[in-house]
Amino acid sequence: MSETLEDKVRDAFAQGGVLSHAADHFRERSGQTDMAMAVARTIDQGGVLVVEAGTGVGKTFSYLVPALLSGERVLLSTATKTLQDQLFGRDLPRLVEAFGLPVRTALLKGRGSYLCLHRLDTARHDASLPERGSLRTLAKIEQWSKATRTGDLAELPGLDERSPLIPLITSTRENCLGAQCPQFKPCHVNLARREALAADIVVINHHLFFADLAVRETGMAELLPSVSVVVFDEAHQLNETGVQFLGAQLGSGQALDFARDMLGAGLQHARGLVDWQQLVAAVERAARELRLVVGKQWPGAKLRWLGESPEGVDPGAWQKALEDLQHSFELAAEGLDTVSEISPDFVRLHERAQQLAKRSARFALPCAVDSVRWVDVGSQLRLIESPLDIAEAMRKRVLKISEPDDGDDSDTDAYGERTAAQEREPDRRAWVFTSATLGDEPTLRWFTEPCGLGDAEVLRVQSPFDYASQAALYVPRVFPKPNDPSHSAKVAQLAARGAAELGGRTLVLTTTLRALRTIGEAMKQHFELLDAAVRPEVLVQGELPKRVLMERFREGANEGRAGCVLVASASFWEGFDAPGDALQLVVIDKLPFPPPNDPLVEARSQRLEAQGRSSFSDYSLPEAAVALKQGAGRLIRRETDSGVLAICDTRLVAMGYGRRLLAALPPMRRLETEADFESAIGALKNPY
Repeated sequence: MSETLEDKVRDAFAQGGVLSHAADHFRERSGQTDMAMAVARTIDQGGVLVVEAGTGVGKTFSYLVPALLSGERVLLSTATKTLQDQLFGRDLPRLVEAFGLPVRTALLKGRGSYLCLHRLDTARHDASLPERGSLRTLAKIEQWSKATRTGDLAELPGLDERSPLIPLITSTRENCLGAQCPQFKPCHVNLARREALAADIVVINHHLFFADLAVRETGMAELLPSVSVVVFDEAHQLNETGVQFLGAQLGSGQALDFARDMLGAGLQHARGLVDWQQLVAAVERAARELRLVVGKQWPGAKLRWLGESPEGVDPGAWQKALEDLQHSFELAAEGLDTVSEISPDFVRLHERAQQLAKRSARFALPCAVDSVRWVDVGSQLRLIESPLDIAEAMRKRVLKISEPDDGDDSDTDAYGERTAAQEREPDRRAWVFTSATLGDEPTLRWFTEPCGLGDAEVLRVQSPFDYASQAALYVPRVFPKPNDPSHSAKVAQLAARGAAELGGRTLVLTTTLRALRTIGEAMKQHFELLDAAVRPEVLVQGELPKRVLMERFREGANEGRAGCVLVASASFWEGFDAPGDALQLVVIDKLPFPPPNDPLVEARSQRLEAQGRSSFSDYSLPEAAVALKQGAGRLIRRETDSGVLAICDTRLVAMGYGRRLLAALPPMRRLETEADFESAIGALKNPY
C-alpha cells in the first residue's frame, strides 16, 4: 500500500526523522505534529482549516512540510515583506534541501518593491529631487541596478524604506506604461510574475493578494486558479489588510502627483501643443479647495462622513469642491486625449485622469451599503470608503462559496460562459489560515466571522513554553489611571527602573503616538543621570528606520556596552523578534482597546448593537485581547528565554472584564507587589 501524505508528514516530524537532521535544535513537539497532520488532512480532502498556534509551536514547518510533501502547487501568503524574505530565503530552501525535492520556488511582491527601470531613467533627469543627499543615493541605486537580477529593493543595503526617492524609482498601477514601456522586456515586475507563474511554491504577502482581488492587476488572477493549496500565515492581519483594498480612496496627494506627472510629460513630449500649465493649475486649485473646505482640524483627525459631507463640513461647499475636482480631471483627460499618439505616457495619464474623475464622482454619491466613509485629515486629505469586513469578498470571490443561481457572475464572461480561470480551478482546494493569535475563545469567532470562515475547521494548539517558570506578569496595584496626565511619566519611571537594573534589554509598547513621544523623552531624561558606560541607549520608533531599530536593539549589550531600550507603538506590537537575553522586560502602557472615535470601529460597533449584540463584549474586548496577546508574545521566543511582562493599567485587575483579558495571556506567574517586581528583575540580572 502506498504511503499517504499523513504517513509522510508523521515520519518527517518524528524524532530521528528528516527534520531532526535539517533544523537546528529540532525536537519532537506534539503540538507541531498535530498541526502538521491537520494541514495534511486538509490538503488531502480539501476545505478550510483555521489554526491558532501559540508561540514556539513552530507553525511555519507545520504547514510547509505537508505542503511540500503533497507535490501540489502551493501559494503562501504572509503579513509583511520581511516575513516573505524569511520564508523564501531561509525556511523554504532549508526544507527543500532536506527532503531533496525538485521544486521551483518564487517570491512575488507588489510592484512598489521593485526598481522600475523606466522611472529610474526619468529620475536621472528630474530637476526637483527631494533633497541634496538624493543624488548620492540615486547614484548608488544606478550602480546596483546594473548588477541586480531581481530588482527587489530589499536587497539594496542602506536604502531607508522612508526615502523620498522610492516613489520616483518604483511604479504604481496608475503610472506603469505596461506593454508600451521602453523597458517592458527587462522589467523586474514582469520577470517576478513570470517566475511566479512557472513555480511550484510561490510566496506572496496579504497586501498583494487583496490588491489583486480589488483591481485584478498583480498577477494573482492567473496564479490563484492554478494552485491547490493556499496558506495564509499571520492570518490575524487579513481582515484589516483586506478592507484597505476592497473599498475606494481618493487623496489630494494623488491629485497633486497626477498634476506633476502630467506637467513633466507634457513639457518633455508635447510642449506648446496643450496649455499644460492651465490644466495643472486647475487640478492643483481644485485639490487645494477641497482641503480648505474641511477647515482647520487636528492633524490625523478622522472625520466620519454619514450624509452629503464629512461631519462639521458645509454640504454645499463640499459637493461643489468635489464637482470642481471631477471637472478638473475631465478637462485634463480631454487635453491628454489630443496628444495620446505622441507618447505612451499620455495614454496612461489619460487613463489616470478618467479613473480619478470617476472616483471623484463616486464620492459625490451616497456611501455603499455595509460600508463606512470618512476623511483623513493631514497636510493632505484622503477620502476613504471601506467595507466593514472582508466576509462577503472572501466567501464569494476567494472561497467561491455562493449559490449557483445567486446572480453572481464574477466568474463568467460577457456571454455567461464559465471563464478559463474557473475551469482550471481544482475541485478540492485546501485553504489554511494560521497565526499565534486568532481570538480569545474556543471558536476563534473574532477571526472567522469578519473573514467569512464560519464553517471552517478550527484547531487551537497551545504553546510548548513553560510560562510559569520562564515569565512573570506584573500589574501595579497603585498607579495613575490610564487617562491621568501623569500616567505616561509613571510608565517611563517604572520602565527606566527595570531597564537600569537590566542594562537595557527593555521594550516599551505604547497604545498612542503621543505616549510614545512622552515616554521616550522621559526615559532619556532618567538615564542622563547614569554614568555613560552603563547608560542604556533609548531608541524611539520614528527616529530611525524600523529595520535599523530592530538590528540595533538585538545587538544589545555586546562588547561591554550598555544595552538598549526600545519605545515603540503600532507595528512593533507584533513581528518584532528578539530572542535570548536581548529582551527581558516588556512594558505595556495601557490596555489596547480599539479607539472608539475611529470611523471603522464606530461603524462596526453600531452594526453589532443593531443586531442586538454587545459591541464591547463582541468587538472591543476581543480586539484588546488579541492585541495584548501579540504584545505579550514579544517576551518569550524560545524555551530558554526568561523575562517579566509589566502592564501598567489597573483596569486589568480592578474591572470585571480584566479576568477575560488575563485569561487570554500566557499562563505566567503573577507578581503582586512592587517588591516582587524588583525581586524578579534582580533575578534576571543575576540568574545564578
